[in-house]
Amino acid sequence: MQQRQLGQLSVSAVGLGCMGFTAVYGGHEEKASIATLHRAVELGVTLFDTAEVYGPYDNEQIVGRALRPFRDTVTIATKFGFAIGEEGIGFQRVTGVNGSPAQARSVAEASLKRLGVDVIDLYYLHRPDPATPIEETVAAMADLVREGKVREIGLSEVSAGQLRRAHAIHPIAALQSEYSLWTRDVERDILPACRELGISFVPYSPLGRGFLSGKIRGAEDFGENDFRAAQPRFTGDNLAANLALVDRLQAMGEARGVSAAQLALAWVLAQGEDVIPIPGARRIEHLEANIAAADLVLAPDDLAAIGAVMADVQGPRYGEREMSIVGRD
Repeated sequence: MQQRQLGQLSVSAVGLGCMGFTAVYGGHEEKASIATLHRAVELGVTLFDTAEVYGPYDNEQIVGRALRPFRDTVTIATKFGFAIGEEGIGFQRVTGVNGSPAQARSVAEASLKRLGVDVIDLYYLHRPDPATPIEETVAAMADLVREGKVREIGLSEVSAGQLRRAHAIHPIAALQSEYSLWTRDVERDILPACRELGISFVPYSPLGRGFLSGKIRGAEDFGENDFRAAQPRFTGDNLAANLALVDRLQAMGEARGVSAAQLALAWVLAQGEDVIPIPGARRIEHLEANIAAADLVLAPDDLAAIGAVMADVQGPRYGEREMSIVGRD
């Protein structure tokens, strides 16, 4: 597996997003999740991404248990920043955002216990908190670094201005935001800001929440409690229009002897050595296909053609509730 730099850490060019191992996409059997995590290690994956809110809480526990035998060779990232209530499962339990210094510290302490580790390799603010200046949140995260509880700090879904202000307080190792063939907003100002500041960029959902695999054709393809079923791009006329685009991507993949998902992931990887995608994979066969995409070399003309395929995606990437907590200058 190729390596890429993330702050002071060297990690695999393709990481593993672990959210799908618990309730967000309908859940997964723990034994199968652990088998997938172990296979990822065998294939050379060293960056594993979880969060307090995934589950909530049990995702960190599963990831921690599975990776304990490999602790010295893997990088574990987790996140804080959501206020979590008692009702519902998954993101249904999110009641708001909380990036206060006290929250940064209390969640870090709890995550260390759930993961069963002495230090969090990469600790993200999951979403910016309008009630707490980003400088105050990052200062609290920096205290955790100085205390040896966190190695590197990151931010997720912040604006370019917030990123610059945060980086002035303490070096930011990584910015995580959604990025794929069908979500390219970050190219306007986020990616340039990262490169200006020397910050690695970690795309989540590089396969469009699974849509770019071509295997999601309608509501019947979602499991119980799968939050995608209510997202704008997966419903109604938007879904029909977007399916036509992904069919074109599949045809391009078939012409090259690869899957649509592999083509989409190879495109993301080709956007720069500072780009470290974290596709999710609940099944071992999907994981293996994703890792194989890291070896797919695309010529400039291919990259341009692939990038043009999804130029007319219909619908916002999130619903109004989710978009309301994405960072803005």
